[in-house]
Amino acid sequence: MFNPTREEVRRFFCNTWKKKIENHILTPMETLAADWMTEHPEYHAVLADPEGALEQDYTPERGETNPFLHLSMHLSISEQISIDQPPGIRKIAEDLTKKLGSKHEAQHQMMECLGQVMWEAQREGGQLSPEKYLEALKRLC
Repeated sequence: MFNPTREEVRRFFCNTWKKKIENHILTPMETLAADWMTEHPEYHAVLADPEGALEQDYTPERGETNPFLHLSMHLSISEQISIDQPPGIRKIAEDLTKKLGSKHEAQHQMMECLGQVMWEAQREGGQLSPEKYLEALKRLC
C-alpha cells in the first residue's frame, strides 16, 4: 500500500498545481487532483508556494483547514466512487449529488463521514470500518 510522507503529499499537490497553471501535460491522478484544486481557490496561494507549504503546520488550535488533507480526502473519495469501494458508495455519491445539486458539496459531506470513521479507528487503535462508513454515508441521503 502506498503511504506517502507529509512532504511527498505536499510536493505532489504543489508540483501538480504548478504543472496545471503552466499548462503542462498531467497524469490522470494529477488531472483529478488539479480539478479539485481548481474547485478550491482559497488554497491556490499555498499551492503556489511549495517551500512555505512544507513548513506550514495546520493544527486544530489555529482553526485552519489543512488544504493537503482536504485535497487528499477529495482524491480518496473520488477513487472510492470510481471503483465503488466500499460497495454502494457510488450510488450514495450519485444520490447525494442529486439531493444537494453539487458534486463538490456532496463530497464535502462525505468527507465528514470519512473523517469521523478515521478518527474513531485511530482512537480505538483499530482498522477503519467500511460498514460504519457506509452507514454514516447512507444517513446523508
